[in-house]
Amino acid sequence: MSSASITMDAAADEWRPAINPWIIALAVTLATFMEVLDTSIANVALPHIAGDLSAGTDESTWVLTSYLVSNAIVLPLSGWLSSIVGRKNFYMGCVALFTISSFLCGLAPNLAMLIVFRVLQGAGGGGLQPSEQAILADTFPPAKRGMAFAVYGVAVVMAPAIGPTLGGWITDNYTWRWIFFVNIPVGILSLLLTSRLIQDPPYFRRRKFSELKVDYTGLGMVALGLGCLQVVLDKGQREDWFESRMIVTLTVISVAALLFVLLWEWYHKDPVIDLHLFKERTFASANLMMFMLGFALLGSTLLLPLMMQTLFGYTAERAGMALSPGGFTIMLLMPIVGFLLGRYDARRLMVFGLVILSFSLFHMTRFDLDVDFKTIIFARMIQSAGLAFLFVPINTAAYAFLPREKNNAASGLMNLARNIGGSVGISLVTTMLARRGQFHQAQLSTHLSAANPNFQKSLAGITSMLEGHGFSPTDSARKAYAMLQGSVLRQANMLAYVDCFWLLGVAILAMIPLVFLMKKTKPGASMAVH
Repeated sequence: MSSASITMDAAADEWRPAINPWIIALAVTLATFMEVLDTSIANVALPHIAGDLSAGTDESTWVLTSYLVSNAIVLPLSGWLSSIVGRKNFYMGCVALFTISSFLCGLAPNLAMLIVFRVLQGAGGGGLQPSEQAILADTFPPAKRGMAFAVYGVAVVMAPAIGPTLGGWITDNYTWRWIFFVNIPVGILSLLLTSRLIQDPPYFRRRKFSELKVDYTGLGMVALGLGCLQVVLDKGQREDWFESRMIVTLTVISVAALLFVLLWEWYHKDPVIDLHLFKERTFASANLMMFMLGFALLGSTLLLPLMMQTLFGYTAERAGMALSPGGFTIMLLMPIVGFLLGRYDARRLMVFGLVILSFSLFHMTRFDLDVDFKTIIFARMIQSAGLAFLFVPINTAAYAFLPREKNNAASGLMNLARNIGGSVGISLVTTMLARRGQFHQAQLSTHLSAANPNFQKSLAGITSMLEGHGFSPTDSARKAYAMLQGSVLRQANMLAYVDCFWLLGVAILAMIPLVFLMKKTKPGASMAVH
């Protein structure tokens, strides 16, 4: 190697941004928080959107699906796209596209145009998270990366939790269009800060267009496979899964396309997705753990508010308040976890996080119809503590043994794993809720028979009470039976929620052996491979 080359490498190693790195971290986290928030903020506004745009409820769900599909397609391609236009330019382009499309979503005159603008919004948002992670990985030295990812983690973990509550408040007090308009000032501020603060490191080399050979086949098959997969996960339960010809067709297309991508991209000289990163076992293990983190985070974030509103009669705002202390727990613990990463092996923190997270989910299996508000809040806070001890160490370990020029490609795959894990978690728990609810209802209904003395006693007691309130004997008997049947239905649904919490707890606990497949890292040392 020439002395000039050695000198350049040494300068690159010593490169640090001229601006305080914490200012950069806050600047890029701003747009990412906005983007993650948008994955869930529109959920509660769907009935309002459907009514205002004269669309059916089923049609309006494409407002969510279209965003998720385009988001999933762009995530793994972000590293490849950054290498062509430059990471700063790509990041700013994504922020600009997200902001402009948010404005257009707010102005959409009909559902068709809203879906088109949501596709553009999802495409812009898909490049933000991977770019931010890569920027943080390059801006901070490895010894301080844990604290940097803690800032990023607060945004990514908190946004899905507060999204539905914020969306409901905006929709109730203003109009659904403001859930998109609120992105505009944040996007403009992010663009101004990024243009002034962010710079590509000297070792980030853009590829010349003259040297570029676009893998159109891989690009098309990635889009087809991930797009179909996201539609299947989002629409599966609504369409009764494989009873639907559409779901079967999309599943076959998705599986075939993704299998083709695995073979094609593995042997292609210039792939759009660098699958060879998975040969590094720590990175591969981190991806699987991030998938499961998304699985548990979004699965439980869906279950808790839904349970509180459907079974306990809480308002959307009060249900959101039950999740808020968990968000504050994460904000408190994330910096502490980042600090501990400088002193302890990341694997120890991951094991601790998995144990705490699984414990919280098993604790939720003890919920019943009499559970109070404080108990739910406490369980959510324990769960949030487990998430805090997982998100930062997993992200830090993922980059520990990869060449720094692979940071962009790695961050795209990590974020894709978390997003797909979240989609799988949501699909699984919604399906399980419906199926297990039916199962428990059938089991409990067998006790509603004349041969059951307890049933007869309860029926007689309620009938007598209703007669005392002026109802006729016939009406009293009918209403009493309906009340008992309603009680059985609520109990069956409660048992279905318990089953879902149990499944999530077992899935997280099963991840502990995976931690020991990761390589040991020396705390506080420079871990990146140069």
